Amino acid sequence: MGSINPPSVDWAMRKAPSLTDFETLAEAAFLRLPKRFLRYCNGLIIQIEDFPDEELLDEMGCESEFELLGLFRGHGLAQGDEVQTGQFPNMVYLYRRPILDAWAESEETLGDLIRHVLIHEIGHHFGLSDEDMETIEREAD
Repeated sequence: MGSINPPSVDWAMRKAPSLTDFETLAEAAFLRLPKRFLRYCNGLIIQIEDFPDEELLDEMGCESEFELLGLFRGHGLAQGDEVQTGQFPNMVYLYRRPILDAWAESEETLGDLIRHVLIHEIGHHFGLSDEDMETIEREAD
């Protein structure tokens, strides 16, 4: 088998990133977004959960709890900026376990995948096209 070089990271001692770890990664990704993008995100709340709930999965037509990586809930800028009485704040949900599952299947770093999902979900807030979101991702690198 030849000589084995020790890995640069001791994966044998690593644990899966916690909800708090995900919050830290999401916050770091959010702060790296282009300033022109961030100025419209005032008041946006990013919520990290392990999975979407059953009601949401049914509503979205998902067959598995691993299908949904993130979700934007709220009144997007594409619908106008008129705030309604009793309106909940705009929120982006990132789902830790489905993101970890997608990460295991990809060549991306976990931070890059979280940034991708975050940008995609915030993009719904803006009513952006996939091309617009790809441009923002490139600018956030």
